[in-house]
Amino acid sequence: MKKIEAIIKPFKLDEVKEALQEVGLQGITVIEAKGFGRQKGHTELYRGAEYVVDFLPKVKLEIVLNDEMAESAIEAIRKAAQTGRIGDGKIFVSTVEEAVRIRTGETGSDAI
Repeated sequence: MKKIEAIIKPFKLDEVKEALQEVGLQGITVIEAKGFGRQKGHTELYRGAEYVVDFLPKVKLEIVLNDEMAESAIEAIRKAAQTGRIGDGKIFVSTVEEAVRIRTGETGSDAI
C-alpha cells in the first residue's frame, strides 16, 4: 500500500478531486494548511501599511491506496493541480505497512 500526500493550491481542490474520482479512487482526506517554498510569500498592503505574508494558504491531500493505483493517482493529481506557476505544490509518496478499519477490524487492502 502507498500513502500519497499532496500539497496543492486551494482553488485546484475540486479539479483534483474529480480527476481522482475518474481514476477510481474512493476516499480522500483534505486538510487546510499554510506554507511556503521557493515563492517565499508575498507583500500585501492593508489600510496603508505594508506587511509580509510568509505563509500562503494550501490544501494537503492524504490518500492511502493499493500499489497498482498509485501511479495513476499521482499522474491525475499532477495534471489537475498544475498551473505552470511557482507554488503549484508537491506530491510525496511513502509506503504504508498496515491499515486497519476501526469499525470492522479488517486489515491490509481490505481496510482501505
